[in-house]
This record gives sequence, C-alpha cells and structure tokens, in this order.
Amino acid sequence: MNYRHAFHAGGFADVIKHIVLVRMLTYLQEKPAAFRVIDTHAGAGRYDLTGDEARRGGEWLSGIARVMQARFSENALPLVTPYLDIVRAFNPPGELKAYPGSPMIARALLRPQDRLTACEIEPGARKQLIETLRRDAQARVVDLDGWMALPAFVPPNERRGLVLIDSSFEHKDEFEKLADGFTEAFAKWPTGSYLIWYPVKSRRATDTLARLVAGAAAASKPAAKCLRLEFSAAPQAAGGPLTSSGLLMVNPPWTLAGELKTILPELEKPLGQGGAGRFRLETPKP
Repeated sequence: MNYRHAFHAGGFADVIKHIVLVRMLTYLQEKPAAFRVIDTHAGAGRYDLTGDEARRGGEWLSGIARVMQARFSENALPLVTPYLDIVRAFNPPGELKAYPGSPMIARALLRPQDRLTACEIEPGARKQLIETLRRDAQARVVDLDGWMALPAFVPPNERRGLVLIDSSFEHKDEFEKLADGFTEAFAKWPTGSYLIWYPVKSRRATDTLARLVAGAAAASKPAAKCLRLEFSAAPQAAGGPLTSSGLLMVNPPWTLAGELKTILPELEKPLGQGGAGRFRLETPKP
C-alpha cells in the first residue's frame, strides 16, 4: 500500500480516526493530572486542501466536507462538536481550506500541564510539522522511526496518556511490525491508552492483528479492555482505493463504546460513497 497522507487528508478514515482520538483525549482531560500524547507516525500536522495533492485525491470532499455540513441529533452533536471545532479553528469562517493532522488535533486538546511527542522521519513532513509547532514548549518533534520510538518513549513521566499508532503501511510486513511494536510497548506500559489505525484490505491480516492485540491486552494483570471499530464507506474492490479502515482501542474510556454507538450511525450516510456506509463495533477475542 503506497500511502502519502496529503492525498487522503480529511477523507472518511481521517474523520473516523480523529473523532475517536478527540473522544479519548477529552476523557483524559477529566482528571487534573498531566497526560502525554505519543504520536508514532505524526505526518505533516496540517494539510492544504487547496493544494495539488489534496485536489488530486479529493477524498476530503466525501469526508470532512460532508461531515461539516451534516446535521446531527441532539445526542450526537455534543460528541462530535469538539472535533469539528478544531477543524474550524484551522480555517477561515465558513470555509474549508485546511485539515489538521493528528498531532495538531492532539495539541488542541492539551492543557498547560500536558505534553505531545510527535515522531516523523520523512524530511518534508517533519519540516512542516516543526514549522507548525515552532516555539511550542508543550510539543516536541522527534526525528525517530516510529517503530523504534514506540517502546523507547513508554512509559512517559506523566504515567497517563495515549499512544497513537498510525503508520503508512508502505511495506508488506507492516501488520507484523504493528503487532510486535504494540506488544513490546504495552508490556512496558500496560496502563496507557492506545489507538491503532489500520487499512482494511485483507480480512486475514486485519483479523490476525486484532487477535494479537487483544491477546496482549488480555494477558496483562488486570486484563486490559480492547475495542475494535471498522468503518466502510463503500465495498472494498480488489486493486481499488481504500474504502474501509479500522481502529483498535486498548484501555479505552469506559464511556467510549456508548459514545461511538451514538455517533457512528449518524456518519454512515454522509461518509458513504454511492450509498450509506456501514460500521461494526466489537470486542475482539484473543
């Protein structure tokens, strides 16, 4: 899978991933103790939706653009508003010209006592991220491969926080790296929260990943909880563009499953391509 995020920024997968990220970080804010966000594959931080890559990909038009115009119920609206407000803060009033990546979404939710560690080795993306976070005392951009950073930076000094693992899946062994990297990091920090993104193209690969992650979580004492969410904007065609993606959430907030059951049905129509999308939310088995 050849993946340059500027082509996909603001697409359905970003919308789902970032809504979940915001819900998890909002829950961490409820306690006064500091937390840290570790973004292992951070990307550029901000994406120009008027640029050549975003225009060629065009995924934001059937993603964030539709969600910004959608009408939500009185139950779902308070849950998606914090995410939508962050996106609006990167744009002129009433316009959609830019989309924030995960490090900037996380940064928007940090309190004065919280910190962000963002890892990125691609020179162009790292340069953009450094420019975006320049002179920010709460955020640090690290020139380190995410798979090396994953076990190296846990547990953080704060002892509370979230690890976002959102790799590019440019290599055939990425699913194996993900399972091994999570297992190693989780053994060092079993009380942290983890949010893992993956593309859904091979059912065998995704089921194996979910089983391995759930197994590592279940082996901890006490056993950690794990949620699996997959969202399909359209049926996945062989050799076609990505239309389905997944998230694994380890040590999620106890409120998250209920919140997602409220939010996700209202995203099926705006994010569906040629018809309504569909989701599944479950507790994976080891």
